[in-house]
Amino acid sequence: MQLTDTKQILIISDPKLKGESTKKWVYRSLSRAIMSGRFPPGLPVTISGLSDSLGVSTMPVRGALDQLIADGALEYLDNRRVRVPDIGPDRFDELIAARVALETVAAERAMHFIDFLRIDRLVALDNMIDQAYQAGDIELGIERNFAFHRCMYEVRPSFVLLPLIESVWLRMGPFMREAVAHLQESYQVDRHVEAIEAIRRKDAVALKEAITADIQDGSGHIGRQRLRDVATTAAEQQR
Repeated sequence: MQLTDTKQILIISDPKLKGESTKKWVYRSLSRAIMSGRFPPGLPVTISGLSDSLGVSTMPVRGALDQLIADGALEYLDNRRVRVPDIGPDRFDELIAARVALETVAAERAMHFIDFLRIDRLVALDNMIDQAYQAGDIELGIERNFAFHRCMYEVRPSFVLLPLIESVWLRMGPFMREAVAHLQESYQVDRHVEAIEAIRRKDAVALKEAITADIQDGSGHIGRQRLRDVATTAAEQQR
């Protein structure tokens, strides 16, 4: 569904954790919504609308939005509205490069800590991703895709890598909907299966290759398409 009205956006919030402040809960709920593609790039949303959707006052919403803006996930239009900023092809390509660089390191560091129980969880998540896309639930599929990657990396505690990876996911999430819509064009091999098999063999090289291909095939083609669109537009303008 192409959203054209802020009233169509309904934030599905996570259950509040014990001892969690309202501001942190709002931030986590909005982060989840952004990463799953619920906020299309360029569509303004109002602070009051977000407050109503989450059932909280505007104060914790403004605090969470300030943090998301600092993360680069949103931008203020005025004192009442925010939006996901659109990005050009060069910036998108930079995000893809950042994902590859960070996630291949995280996967290699985590590999030897992944036991058979976590492998079973990865297999289950990969199946759940397929089920969500087959059912036409793009947002759930995107959310489970990030959950698959997080499940792989989080097994080795990280105070730097995982937060950096999640900050890149926040910036890319809104564009994943576009990637999934054309997934059959570029994603011909299940790279998650390749990654799981590499983990079983403890093959770090194969794991890094699978993660790289997964990112490039899954969302990297959007950047390449954007580059082609820019080149086509420039050529047409010169005629």
